[in-house]
Amino acid sequence: MVSQVFSMGLFGMEGFLVCCETDVVKALPSFDIVGLADTSVRESRDRIRSVLAGLGYQVPVGKITVNLAPADVKKAGSLYDTAILLGVLQASGQIACDFSGSLFVGELSLSGQLRRVNGVLPMALRARELGFRRIFVPPENGREAAIAQGLTVYTPGTMEQLLAHLTGKAPLSPFSPVEEEASPGPALADLADVRGQAAARRALEVAAAGGHNMLFIGPPGSGKSMLAKRLPSILPPMSLEESVETTKVYSVAGLLGESSLVAQRPFRAPHHTISAVGVSGGGQTLKPGEVSLAHNGVLFLDELPEFRRDAMEVLRQPMESGLVTISRAAGTLSYPCSAMVVAAMNPCPCGYFGHPTRSCTCTPQAVRKYLSRVSGPLLDRMDLHVEVMPVEFGQLNSPQPGESSAAVRQRVLAARERQGARLAGSGASCNAQIPPALLNALCPLSEPARELLGMAFDRLGLSGRAYDRILKVARTIADLAGEDVIQREHIAEAVQYRSLDRKYWG
Repeated sequence: MVSQVFSMGLFGMEGFLVCCETDVVKALPSFDIVGLADTSVRESRDRIRSVLAGLGYQVPVGKITVNLAPADVKKAGSLYDTAILLGVLQASGQIACDFSGSLFVGELSLSGQLRRVNGVLPMALRARELGFRRIFVPPENGREAAIAQGLTVYTPGTMEQLLAHLTGKAPLSPFSPVEEEASPGPALADLADVRGQAAARRALEVAAAGGHNMLFIGPPGSGKSMLAKRLPSILPPMSLEESVETTKVYSVAGLLGESSLVAQRPFRAPHHTISAVGVSGGGQTLKPGEVSLAHNGVLFLDELPEFRRDAMEVLRQPMESGLVTISRAAGTLSYPCSAMVVAAMNPCPCGYFGHPTRSCTCTPQAVRKYLSRVSGPLLDRMDLHVEVMPVEFGQLNSPQPGESSAAVRQRVLAARERQGARLAGSGASCNAQIPPALLNALCPLSEPARELLGMAFDRLGLSGRAYDRILKVARTIADLAGEDVIQREHIAEAVQYRSLDRKYWG
């Protein structure tokens, strides 16, 4: 008798259906798992033998063959344990259950407990698409699976409880997440802590309003990192769609824990010793990297020139497309990475090149070598280049706090609302994502603004990408001012944010 029990596999951020076909025949005892299963899948044989003995069932005497279909797709991980054990019991005639419409995902301990696995959310969403009505997952994955509304979720703690439910001896109650007040998450640092730096604060507001990438450059202690770490406090809240997308990434990466939706925009700040694979993703299991973990949030690169060259350059294509494609021997897959990239750097090795009061101790050659660590193509993808100069004593010692994040966020939200109405149906959510085909239609220029932009393009020798990004930044500045048409002063401010590369790298 051949039994069929359905489980789900994971490739990147997409789940795929796996049918566990089990056959038990009279022959020399053996236990084979086929269907392109890796070592972690084949090791389930020993876990299943231990669980069967602990539950009082017999390990079938004969040749046990488990086929994980489709057989041409690689299977990895321990998430098939539950389905394989049920298939063995059904094929050997020790239980008789109806598995139709049900999906089983979970790792087994030697004592029969169900342990959490990664990627349950994309699996549950795919199961709903395929018409499954029930899904059985470990208790730690219950809240995650419940996000896929339309599925009845069961969370047995042990294999004994699962079998009692399936045989009708002790039915389980469907999992119902406890309604809790929305957690505010960790407290975000407030912009009110930043004294002075009016120009940098303004640039931060523009970046938040349009979702633009930005680069801070200035001497040590001027507040570059402090400003960047306060960016999340002025960003708009995540929409439900954004939360689900980001939660899927964290689910696949195994970073979700027992929480449900990721409700706060991610802020990822990897150390400069990170590898290119750590930034883009990959490895043996093709896990998402830092740029994908920052999806719908912020990726902060502090001390940018100290990063390895390949770790920086791997960001170039994802910054353009919002998608990172990983190609390895194990396969090719893509992860979303629509994140704001914010970087900070010193202007030279000692940090004081261009400082108004302290002398730089670096030679011109050392300064050029240090700055050349950041390539022109990567610099060209930064929408705003912001110089952060030292704060004067009077500003630091002032009892008057700076403008709060709450006040700045209100202006950012108003600008995002204007963008949302304008970009409806375009697939973009902010000005930084305006498709090239819609750029001229969505960014109308007054005649003085057009003349100034043409003059800046010729004199500064801007690239086509720089032209597009100046136009998008000007569109954001106009939205903050409540203007439908981009004016000359909006272009002037946007061009100003592209001039530092001529000062330092020119």
